[in-house]
Amino acid sequence: MGMPKISIVGVPMDLGADRRGVDMGPSALRYADLNKNLQGLGYDVKDLGDMDVIIPETHHFGDPKAKYLKEIAEACGRLANMVLEIHEEGSTPLVLGGDHSIAVGTVSGMAESFRRHGKKLGLMWFDAHADFNTPEISPSGNVHGMPMASIMGYGPVELTRIFGFAPKIQPEHAVMIGIREVDPEERLMVKKSGVRVFTMKEIDRRGIGSVMDEALSIVTKGADGYAVTLDADFLDPDESPGVATPVRGGANYREAHLAMEMVADSTKMVSFEITEINPILDAQNKTAHFGMELILSAFGKQIL
Repeated sequence: MGMPKISIVGVPMDLGADRRGVDMGPSALRYADLNKNLQGLGYDVKDLGDMDVIIPETHHFGDPKAKYLKEIAEACGRLANMVLEIHEEGSTPLVLGGDHSIAVGTVSGMAESFRRHGKKLGLMWFDAHADFNTPEISPSGNVHGMPMASIMGYGPVELTRIFGFAPKIQPEHAVMIGIREVDPEERLMVKKSGVRVFTMKEIDRRGIGSVMDEALSIVTKGADGYAVTLDADFLDPDESPGVATPVRGGANYREAHLAMEMVADSTKMVSFEITEINPILDAQNKTAHFGMELILSAFGKQIL
């Protein structure tokens, strides 16, 4: 059989938001000894390094309703092809962001791999924000607020039609967990989409274990595996100060670990992505270290 394989791709994307610094997220995670710790769990780890992504200073942002759309779409297309190739070779993609616009590339690559084999992909989305804006309704024009909409088939064709099909995930196979800040018009888009959303209110009321049980049943029913994408602002800023857009009242340390441990227990996760870690705003790499720990839990680290 041999050791299970993980292929790491860093995507220092810093085009999707106004606040700078998340391009250093991949380096911060590696500095937290991510690769060595994954090897300690028994994985054959290949680090493919970082993709080349332009920096905002070198290009004009273009359309103010979708800033840097052309550059982001180009990078997502390249990432999608890398993720596709990694998965086709029998390795699990581990994508380190970068802002959350990269999820369009990661999920597109996984969805195409599954489509080629006649399989269906689920999606588990951990985030404080819905990321369900489109250029027409976005208050900021920042594309990191649009990736979930794009994955579900809403928004610019440059993002929705990577590999020529949309949506990448059927709404009955997708869940969003930890949501607590949604723009007014975005709220209507989320409700229209049919995606099951677990807000922080529901986590508070039911507990993360009950929420994860239901979420896992959704992303695995009728699907052959599921992708995970985690925006670090899913976590409470007291635990993780180094994030691009912090929102109070997020998941605490044990809630986040339990969620990732249950992901590992399901044995159905096929890719993992973590985004929006901003070392400039962090304290002694605390957020990246927490992110590294959560990756380990998702990949099977056990207390006993």
